Amino acid sequence: MTTKNISLPALLLALLCLPVHALDIGQPSPEFALPGSAGTVRLGDFKGKIVYLDFWASWCGPCRQSFPWMNDMQARYGSKGLQVIAINVDKKSTDADLFLKDHPANFSVAFDTEGKTPLNYGLKGMPGSVLIGADGKVLLVHNGFVPADRDALERQIKQALTSQEKS
Repeated sequence: MTTKNISLPALLLALLCLPVHALDIGQPSPEFALPGSAGTVRLGDFKGKIVYLDFWASWCGPCRQSFPWMNDMQARYGSKGLQVIAINVDKKSTDADLFLKDHPANFSVAFDTEGKTPLNYGLKGMPGSVLIGADGKVLLVHNGFVPADRDALERQIKQALTSQEKS
């Protein structure tokens, strides 16, 4: 069987099952530079901000639930130093475009059609998110998204923003 016959979800599942080293809290976040909906998105461009980095795919059901919440977080905390970045891992950009048509993003969106960035972050599922401090270090790694996660994730964001203000 060639890779042309493998579905994207099966391929991503296989890639996510490869042995990778998950990020530890306090570890520097891996840099990336990816094409985005408004130009190249580089993590380094957001140094000094709290970054909520989300990995998503068009076929991911929980991703549909996370987008309105991420829009809300960006609207509520963007002026306080939060930047939401969502990295799409669909192989075909048209799949991502259709998703974004139904679930608009009011935050930075980047595209990683090769799926290398989630591997660099050691994510184990979709969606996966990483909260990154103003110093570029990992504060939180979270797998999945259900409505019950919202309050705890928002508390982590608020705590990171408060810590940044005190620095």
